[in-house]
Amino acid sequence: MMNEQQQLIKEAVYNRKGDFFTGLKSVMQINSVKAKEVDGAPFGQGAKDAVLKALEIAKSMGFETKMVNNAMGYAQWGNDNEDYIGVVGHLDVVTEGTGWDYEPFDLTEDDGILYGRGVLDNKGPIMSNLYALSVLKELGIKNNKTVRIVFGSDEESGSADIPMYLAAEKAPAYGYTPDCKYPAVYGERGVVGFDIVTTFSDNSLSQVKEFSGNFDRSSVPDTLKVELSNGSIVELSGKRAPSNAPEMGENVITLFALKDQTEELLTGELHEYMSWLATSFHDKHSGEGVGATFSDEDSGSLQLTPYELKLENNQAILSISIRYPISATEEDVISAITENLFQNSEINVTRRMASTVFDKTHPMINIMSDIYETCTGLDGTPVTTTGATYARSMPNIIAFGPSFPGQKGIAHNKNEWMTVDDLMKNMEIYTLTLAELIK
Repeated sequence: MMNEQQQLIKEAVYNRKGDFFTGLKSVMQINSVKAKEVDGAPFGQGAKDAVLKALEIAKSMGFETKMVNNAMGYAQWGNDNEDYIGVVGHLDVVTEGTGWDYEPFDLTEDDGILYGRGVLDNKGPIMSNLYALSVLKELGIKNNKTVRIVFGSDEESGSADIPMYLAAEKAPAYGYTPDCKYPAVYGERGVVGFDIVTTFSDNSLSQVKEFSGNFDRSSVPDTLKVELSNGSIVELSGKRAPSNAPEMGENVITLFALKDQTEELLTGELHEYMSWLATSFHDKHSGEGVGATFSDEDSGSLQLTPYELKLENNQAILSISIRYPISATEEDVISAITENLFQNSEINVTRRMASTVFDKTHPMINIMSDIYETCTGLDGTPVTTTGATYARSMPNIIAFGPSFPGQKGIAHNKNEWMTVDDLMKNMEIYTLTLAELIK
C-alpha cells in the first residue's frame, strides 16, 4: 500500500501525461537508426539529433545538461559528479523494417496503444525517466543523491558509445537501464556470436544464383528469396522475432533447409549441408541439435538463433547468435558446437559478451522490488535475462523494466507498441523508485 507521499507522487505522474507524450513524440519523430559517421556524429546525425532533442527538453525542465564526446548526453539533478545514480537508456533504434500499419518514426495512439519505432525500445522508457525526475523536482522532493539521466546513441549496434562516455565521465555509483523487463534484472546471460564457415569441394554451390533475405543480427529472419541456376525461384516467409526469443519466430533459413530436405531442391554437398542445418537448428532453439544444452536454475536454457546465411566463393557462412546461462562459459559453448559441425567447417567468433551478475542483495534492488510490488501487486523477486543491455558495458548498473511479465517479442518487430497504461505505469514505477533512491 502506498503512503501519503507516494500517492501524491503518483497523482503528479499522471498529471504530466500530456506533457510527457508531447516530448516523447518529438524524440520519436527523429529517425535515429545508426548511419554513417559524419563530422561530430560518430553514429550518424539522426542518432545524435535524438540525444540533442532530449537534452533540449531536459534543459527546459531546469536540469543541467551535457553532451559527452558526441556519443551520449545527460540531464543531471544535483551537483555531485563523482557519486551519482545513473539511469542509462538509448535513443538509437533498429531499422524500421517493412509492413507497418503506422508511421514508424512518429508516436501514434490507436485505441489505447502507442505505436512507433522506439516506443518500447528505448525512447519511451528512458524519456519516462526524464519526466519522472522532473516530477520529483517540481514537487520539491529533496534529493540527497545526484541523479543523471543518460541518453545513449549506439546501444543497438554494440554500445560503442559507453567507452566514449567513460573516457570523459566517471561511471555511476549504481543505477539502472530501463531497457529489458521487470522485475529487477540482476544477471544477464552471456552472449556469443559466430560464423560457421563451411567449404565445399564439389562445386554444388553453383546451383544457387541468389540467396537473400531480411538478415539482421537482432532478429529471427522472416523473408527469403532463393534463385536456383535451373531458373526456379523459392520465396519463403517466416515470422520475425527478437533474436533472444527465437521460439517466438519462424526462421526462414531453417525453413528453407527443411524444404530442401523434403523436396530435394539441391544435390551434392550443398544438399547434405542443408540436411545438417535442418536437423541441427530447425525448431531447436536451446542448442539440443548441436550438443549445447546448457542450463541452470537462475537463468534457464541456452538460446540459439541462426540469423544469416551467405552462399559465396564456394563457402557457406552461417551466422549464429547465442545467449548462454550465467553458469556456462563461451568456451563451453564453442567446444560443444565444434563437436557437431558439418564436414570441412570451422567457427569464427564475431561477437562476445561474458555474463554479468550484480549483487541481488544490494539496497537498490530491494527498493526496486518493493516499489514494483507496490505498484503492480506482482512478485518482485529479481531475475536474469537473455537480453544484452547497457549493463554489459556501463559499470554498476542493472536492467529494470520496461516490459511486464508475459510481454515478449515486441521491440524489434513491425508496429512496435506499448499501451498507454503500461507506459504510464512505467513512469509511476520509475518516479517512485527514484524518490526512494535519492533519500
